Amino acid sequence: MLHIVLVEPEIPPNTGNIARTCAATGTKLHLVKPLGFSIDDKSLKRAGLDYWPYVDLEVHENLAAFLQAYEGHRMFLATTKGAKRFTEHAYQDEDMFLFGRETRGLPRLFIEAHKDMAIRIPMSEDTRLRSFNLANSANIILFEALRQLDFPGLA
Repeated sequence: MLHIVLVEPEIPPNTGNIARTCAATGTKLHLVKPLGFSIDDKSLKRAGLDYWPYVDLEVHENLAAFLQAYEGHRMFLATTKGAKRFTEHAYQDEDMFLFGRETRGLPRLFIEAHKDMAIRIPMSEDTRLRSFNLANSANIILFEALRQLDFPGLA
């Protein structure tokens, strides 16, 4: 099982769309507080449609609590500041992909402390200061990992 970790997500439809992807791929979803919305938010539920009962969801009080709970797991940090492309790694079962807030990304000091695990999606140099939508980014990276693992459990 792979893991998608949303650190302080702000936009409910992004989280709902990612939840739907997680349900459809057997990927565990982690939400790290504070959240920019309530888990009962209508737009969050609407974006996830009727997939919510199938989402393997774990909510963490903060980034430190998440890191303590999953110490020893390989964690890839999705960021526009990553030195390596997301396709330059060989992914393994139980890998975790961390994504930061839509407006700010992951904490700068956290990225600097884990530079070797920072990955990026290539983009035009004209837009390097911006990024792809969170839900799209999670799907791009998740499906590369699933492809490398030969889409385990998926038909």
